[in-house]
Amino acid sequence: MRLKICTEVAASHLKVKEGFSEKLFLSLNPPFPPVRLEKFDGCEKGDEVQLELNFLLFKQRWHSDITFDFTNDKTFQFIDIGVKLPFFLKRWHHHHIVNRIDDATSEIIDDITYSSPLWLLDFLLYPALYLQFLYRKPIYRKIFNKR
Repeated sequence: MRLKICTEVAASHLKVKEGFSEKLFLSLNPPFPPVRLEKFDGCEKGDEVQLELNFLLFKQRWHSDITFDFTNDKTFQFIDIGVKLPFFLKRWHHHHIVNRIDDATSEIIDDITYSSPLWLLDFLLYPALYLQFLYRKPIYRKIFNKR
């Protein structure tokens, strides 16, 4: 399944790149499930992100590797691939794209492809995942619309 959410912010793509930090990562997580960040190397190829999701009755580990990053005068991008995922996910590919619109504006795109062990579960997960990434839009705007 594919999920894509776009958010326009009042910051250059390079300012947004500077802001992609551990602090931003933690602020983007919705209230449920609570996340405990175990490792955050950054957003460059070879970096890792490891976390624990607490679903109250059980906990699940998530480990992603950054497999690609690219920056030029028009875009900043990186891809995280799920290496160790919660039991309800089989595959995770998250392409983070920040495109320059002009000197003071850019568009943040969360382009996610995922699958679960069961095709029906793919559809059942879609609303929850969509809402979790929709949750990021006002946070991106709040953080990056500061001038």
